[in-house]
Amino acid sequence: MDTKTERIVAIYPGSFDPITNGHLDLIGRCSRIADRLIVAILRNESKLPLFSVEERMEMAREAVRDYSNVEVDSFHGLLVDYASEKRATLILRGIRAISDYEYELQMALMNRRLRPEIETVFMMSSEAYSFISSRMVKEVIRLGGDIAGLVPPTVEARLKRRILGAAD
Repeated sequence: MDTKTERIVAIYPGSFDPITNGHLDLIGRCSRIADRLIVAILRNESKLPLFSVEERMEMAREAVRDYSNVEVDSFHGLLVDYASEKRATLILRGIRAISDYEYELQMALMNRRLRPEIETVFMMSSEAYSFISSRMVKEVIRLGGDIAGLVPPTVEARLKRRILGAAD
């Protein structure tokens, strides 16, 4: 009997503009399943993000520093090519609502067609975070709302500086 265990390398891709407590919930839960989890920030020049890729990577690294098996990276191009390059066998996707599922299913099926050896795993958001999105967090702070508890404190401070021009 072979006692060698195969490592599970997972990719959690996204724009993370910015990373939220909903993202962190999924990262924490997936970090218990995967031996190595890569939070992969998409480099997509066609979108107009609030934060640069480097800033998003820095915020993500601050937020996941307590997880020894989680790392932060960035990628461009096809996710499955990046996953293959990193020897990942699992792609993590979060589902907040049924509306997320339709889009995510299409992506998962295309990814399976391109790289059948890489599985996509859908993880439901915890109830407490099911309404949080990066887009909504940015909109709430732009309109003067309180985002405490929706993002890590360091991210909240960056958002206040960037959007409101507030000092620490």
